[in-house]
Amino acid sequence: MFEELDPLLHSQLRLAVMSLLISVREAEFTYIKEKTQATAGNLSVQISKLKEAGYIEVEKGFKDNFPQTLCRISPKGIEAFEKYVKALQQYLNLPKP
Repeated sequence: MFEELDPLLHSQLRLAVMSLLISVREAEFTYIKEKTQATAGNLSVQISKLKEAGYIEVEKGFKDNFPQTLCRISPKGIEAFEKYVKALQQYLNLPKP
């Protein structure tokens, strides 16, 4: 009756990161950190998990001689997010007893 929720996306911080990236497609690490109010260390770990799953792409470089990390949602990430939202809607649209 219920589709299983993706455990990778069921984490509050990872879901927040994916929600941000779904709307903007790509964002700098500092922007994501500011919007999620996560610590740099925790955010870095969660971004690594999303990257390992192929849900986001991470590009490291420099901007004005400062390190810059750019995160971009991948097609696989878009698909996983849409599937997660659809599965969650099943839980919310139950018939009333």
